[in-house]
Order: sequence, then C-alpha cells, then structure tokens
Amino acid sequence: MIHAWEDLKSLGLSLGLPKVEVATSWGNEALKAHGKLWTWWSPYVDAAIFKGSIDEREMLMQADPDTFVLHPHYAKHGFILVAAGRIDPDWAKARLRSTWRDMAPKRFLKSYDAGEVD
Repeated sequence: MIHAWEDLKSLGLSLGLPKVEVATSWGNEALKAHGKLWTWWSPYVDAAIFKGSIDEREMLMQADPDTFVLHPHYAKHGFILVAAGRIDPDWAKARLRSTWRDMAPKRFLKSYDAGEVD
C-alpha cells in the first residue's frame, strides 16, 4: 500500500512515461504530465489525489468509503481522493497510466504508440 506522497511520487516516476515531471502547485509538490497536474497529495486530508469524474468518485466512495474519501475543497471537482495507507499500487499504476493517456495531445499519443517517442 502507498502511505505517503514520496511513495506515490516514486511510483508515478517509475512508470517511465515521457512528459512527466516533478512540479509545484499552490506551494505543494506534485507530478505533472504533459504540463498539467497529474497526481498530488492533498494538503487538506491525508490522501492522494487522482483525476477522474464526480460520478466515478461517488461510485467508488459508495463501494469503499474507508478508501475513497472527500474533502469539501474538492467537492465541485472530478478528483478521486484515496486515503493514505489504503492506496493499492496496482490500482494507482493503472489510474496513472490511463490518466496520462487521457491528458496526452492526440498527435503526441499517436507518435508514442507508434514507438517514435521515448
């Protein structure tokens, strides 16, 4: 399980995906992909933040409210918060890869899938 930001950051960087960088957002360290926020740790609640949708977040929270949490700051946004110590590394890897692909410009993704981008 992932317990802290350093664990999540290491996992994200270990995926070896291009266009991923350590950055700062609102005074906190985060990972960006393709120049956009990709994943980070909440300064409001001890949880990792992944991109998603409000509907998906609601479904996950109903299925496992001890793992998938919410802080009022994020209520209007489609972010999925996963409580520290309850983050499954395989789930996180799949989520990060999927989000990375969703965030990639189509032209870049076409080149990447063709093996033209390292």
